[in-house]
Amino acid sequence: MAFLTGKTVLVTGGCGTVGRELVRQIVSQNPAEIRVVDNNESEIFFLEQEIDAQIAEQELIDICALCHVADIRDIDRLNGVFEGVDVVYHLAALKHVILCEKSPFDATQTNIIGVRNVIQAALNNNVERVIFTSSDKAVDPTNVLGTSKLMGERLITAANSMKINKRTIFSSTRFGNVLGSRGSVATVFQRQIEAGGPVTLTDPEMTRFVMTLQEACRLVLQASEIARGGEVFVTKMPIMRIEDLAKVMINRLAPEYGRDAEDIEMTLIGSKAGEKFYEELMSDEETRRTWELPDMFAVLPAFRSVYQEIEYDYPDVLRKQVHEPYVSSTGEMMTHPEIEELLERCEILAPQVTAEAEADIRPFRHAA
Repeated sequence: MAFLTGKTVLVTGGCGTVGRELVRQIVSQNPAEIRVVDNNESEIFFLEQEIDAQIAEQELIDICALCHVADIRDIDRLNGVFEGVDVVYHLAALKHVILCEKSPFDATQTNIIGVRNVIQAALNNNVERVIFTSSDKAVDPTNVLGTSKLMGERLITAANSMKINKRTIFSSTRFGNVLGSRGSVATVFQRQIEAGGPVTLTDPEMTRFVMTLQEACRLVLQASEIARGGEVFVTKMPIMRIEDLAKVMINRLAPEYGRDAEDIEMTLIGSKAGEKFYEELMSDEETRRTWELPDMFAVLPAFRSVYQEIEYDYPDVLRKQVHEPYVSSTGEMMTHPEIEELLERCEILAPQVTAEAEADIRPFRHAA
């Protein structure tokens, strides 16, 4: 039996790219009930149909699926939908750097107050565990988005000291770029190649952690199963130069669109304000309290004495001391064949662009 079999599971922000895939994988574990919360009325309607179709296709007739239009800013609404829930995956957030910078108070309401509401609703309903999905931007943040995500992590860790006699375990997961998600650089490059170029690069040496949508969700589920409370799970991810990604996509996709790869130009546009040339998934300070596991790192709380006594007894611990911060500038870069294989697994090298993807990238000249 899988970890979630027979349980009542709730996903906030389930209509996003990662949320949809996470819901799909949760349904495959045959929970007793799955609930999804999102404030996008149209998308929550279509998602419920997708869940029903998956349940019918996999003959999981005992699963109850309930999709709710709700906002995590509304604590009273959350108290209602959290009733009877065993496991919560909290994905709902404002995620775009520039938009959060332009609307910092809204980012605070959703990414900080929203996390507080999730914590309070979980405690009110004695939920078994809550898993918060964070971002590489929470490490040494340079913008409102990263700062709000870091505060979300801190609130989730601190919640373990608030539960008193409740059973709830609160933990976070932190990962980098998910290829093929909304606004990802690969989606932008694909549209630019289709148009005949130019493909816009910020800097030839810019590096990023990357992984597939399926892998990201699998590791979130894995982290939820082994969570003990207060830790931040950092997924291990391959690293690539954005320039190498662009070259591989041009060579593969240009012929699909009836163009010569040599005719697709790459243009340097410079980095955006607050944009890092490399990504950080674990800071130098965090290494002293980090354990390495086969597929991820577990960053233990800095103030363990403040919270209740927690025994961190993960299976298959590789080492209890990490000496180097986990940043994309120092790791081994993926080769062009490795990038191509990853894109094949993500199904990004298909020539068509969906209407949804086209609408998502229209406002962006470049994303990373």
